[in-house]
Amino acid sequence: MTRWRDEPPGLAPAVLLLAALVLAGHLAVNLTTAYGFHRDELLYLAMGEHLRFWRMDFPPLIAVLARLTRAILGSSLTAVRLAPAVAAALLVVLAGDLARRMGGRPAAQIVAALAVIASPLFLRTGNLFQPVVLDQLWWTLALYCLIRLGTDQRPRRGEPARWWLWLGVAGGLGLLTKFSILFLGAAVLAALLLSARRRALLTAWPWLALALALLIGSPSIVGQIRLGWPVLGQLHDLRSTQLERVTAGAYLGGQLLYGPAVLLAALGLGWLLMADDARPFRLAGWSCLLAFLLLLLLHGKAYYIGPIYPVLFAAGSVMLGRLAGAGGRVLRIGLPVLIVAYGLFILPVGVPILPPATMVRYVDAVNLRTATRTNEGGTLPLPQDYADMLGWPELARATAGVYHGLPAEDQARAVIVGSNYGRTGAIDLFGPVLGLPHAVSPAGSYWFFGPGTRPGDVTILVGGDSSEVAPYFREVVRREEVRNPLGVAEEQRVPIFVCRGPLHTLQEMWPRLAGRN
Repeated sequence: MTRWRDEPPGLAPAVLLLAALVLAGHLAVNLTTAYGFHRDELLYLAMGEHLRFWRMDFPPLIAVLARLTRAILGSSLTAVRLAPAVAAALLVVLAGDLARRMGGRPAAQIVAALAVIASPLFLRTGNLFQPVVLDQLWWTLALYCLIRLGTDQRPRRGEPARWWLWLGVAGGLGLLTKFSILFLGAAVLAALLLSARRRALLTAWPWLALALALLIGSPSIVGQIRLGWPVLGQLHDLRSTQLERVTAGAYLGGQLLYGPAVLLAALGLGWLLMADDARPFRLAGWSCLLAFLLLLLLHGKAYYIGPIYPVLFAAGSVMLGRLAGAGGRVLRIGLPVLIVAYGLFILPVGVPILPPATMVRYVDAVNLRTATRTNEGGTLPLPQDYADMLGWPELARATAGVYHGLPAEDQARAVIVGSNYGRTGAIDLFGPVLGLPHAVSPAGSYWFFGPGTRPGDVTILVGGDSSEVAPYFREVVRREEVRNPLGVAEEQRVPIFVCRGPLHTLQEMWPRLAGRN
């Protein structure tokens, strides 16, 4: 098997060292941070407890990972966030190796790795137990396979079969993680049709890759079929509440928030698409561009296209290393320095290293109001992800106070209902040590977990509005209010009600509550 003519013999050891530092850094932060679990993490942990591999409304890999993590390592913040930290470190390694495969020397490999490390996009996702960092990993692995299809091409001997099969594996893992991998799949198919590699479609390998991806990702598809395609409702809700505010300008402008590394990515995309010596990698370049344009047309959020950046950083680092003249020397030194400087500047926004009060002052001092804008267009004292990491244990303790204040006979038949998945997940995670039963909720994925077996003769409702609840019960009494001034708007004042005399049992009402958020 031939090798790309400029490919160095091995990955720079400094890239592995940087990846190790990323992993160690995330672990250290999660051991010492003043913040707790994120609202979404609480949902994914609950999905792990309610794992039904072939019948879930979301791709099930995150739930499987939650189940395994808690069974093996426990439920601490550090344990739960170990997997995303490992994924973030692997992205650093892949970026460095992508630069190597495209002919980059050690300096180029290090610059590519640093660009990933310094990007707020990858800083944030590597510190949260969410599917996003896994999605970034599988996209990058798929694009890595496209690069290897170019480096390992054997003249007159057909396609390098193993990289087509690995492409299928990456696609399948992506399908088990987020449906957004379909955007990359569509882009790769279009890129094949537009590029000189279209002849590959006359061989069996691309179709075997597709079949392998669908086989590995089949639990996600089967779950949608069995549950009536809930992803369509989720997309409708997302479009009506968030994506309708995402204009082309917001999408393009959002890329600039990734800092000077965007210039490196632009250099990389230009090199992949136009340089003669990048011809073997043209398929990856076209795939990145077409995925970018597809999400632009569909009003995707700026971070949705983030997974294309590691390969673009790598390509840009290779091109940077080949710039000649005085201007080239300035850019080769200046751009990496700017990337690292921006990474240090944005670090507190990407990773929760500053306690809440200090973080509020930092955002104000450096005028980073863009970082505190919410999905709905408002602003908060803290970045929304940080605000969503506050107040959950306190909410569970307040709920326990209401629950244990009931007579013993009421406690025995009480049902705790959370009005959104964050509140419900907090009760499920922190409640057992407080003597609370598991909660139920009609919100989002929790509706699919069901109402349980208790009819709701005594219901503790966490959150919501008494006027909305009154039609379902004969008696609704407000018992507590939990305040969280640095939380997101809906969590700053959360009432807790005790409801009695239901007009219908929870089991009777449950079908009518489907689709509530």
